[in-house]
Amino acid sequence: MTEVRELRAHVPVPDRARLAPGRARLTEAARAGEARRALWRRREFAIVAVVAAVTAVAITATLLVGGKGTGRTVQPAATPSVSFKGVSAAEFLRQAADAVQAQPDGAAPTAKQWIYTKSAQEALEKSRRLMGDQESWIRFDGSAIASRTGNEPLDISKTHLENGAEGDDRSAREMYRVLIALPADGKGTLKALRERNAIADSKELSQARNDYFEIKVLLSAGVMPAKGLASLYRALALVPGGKVTDHLVKTAAGRRVIAVDYSRGKNPRSGESMADQLLIDPQTYRVVGMRIVAGDGKVLGGDSLVATAVVDRAGDRG
Repeated sequence: MTEVRELRAHVPVPDRARLAPGRARLTEAARAGEARRALWRRREFAIVAVVAAVTAVAITATLLVGGKGTGRTVQPAATPSVSFKGVSAAEFLRQAADAVQAQPDGAAPTAKQWIYTKSAQEALEKSRRLMGDQESWIRFDGSAIASRTGNEPLDISKTHLENGAEGDDRSAREMYRVLIALPADGKGTLKALRERNAIADSKELSQARNDYFEIKVLLSAGVMPAKGLASLYRALALVPGGKVTDHLVKTAAGRRVIAVDYSRGKNPRSGESMADQLLIDPQTYRVVGMRIVAGDGKVLGGDSLVATAVVDRAGDRG
């Protein structure tokens, strides 16, 4: 098997929708921002810290199926040996869009259900040991959040994340509604996002950069419909600046994933170049994380997702 993998190491990932439809309901939950906050923000651009969602020991069943016990944990398939040498970001993203579009969706969560995540820091080993695993819950309608670190008691707080009540923050339900309404094509999606302008454009940035940041935040949605993800990929394929790493990269959680980098300028303190790194599962083409890396590849921030599920109450784990 090793010789076979090496023989085909130069071949790009095939269409997983055709070859592995049974994997279609695996999930992602890319979360950017603190565990105790909603995920719709532009201001994280100025902070060298990001919460990534990288599948670790297991990937959970899709977040799009509502109801009790929907967080069934499953063992991921073996990661293939692949190479993306000579493949542009646009080519890869179009391929990924075609793959995820064929994946079926379950029903959206109800307003009173919660999105549960368990994550470990995608950072230095010492920091990860100090922090330990973190668990968080957020109601689909954005009216409450809860968190737990280690064996500490569950901490529940009321929030008001819908209708702009807390600035740029949006509930998972609001983000879901944006995603399911996106056109199928990339140009149409860019047009729709610009017209909606849910995240106010920065006058200091080009239209392409504003487009990128809007797409990036939507990619962190807690509930991701397949067609919405396909639309985002096709739109992102039209945004310049992306670069696919020609080999799989290893996350702090030990999983090998596809990395697509987008420059975010220089660190104002050190002067070193930095990049956002989208982490994409090579089996499902789902986004399974985001992190910030330095020019030498050093990881500067992020979290790895251990588990995620849609549950009926804060404190439940599926």
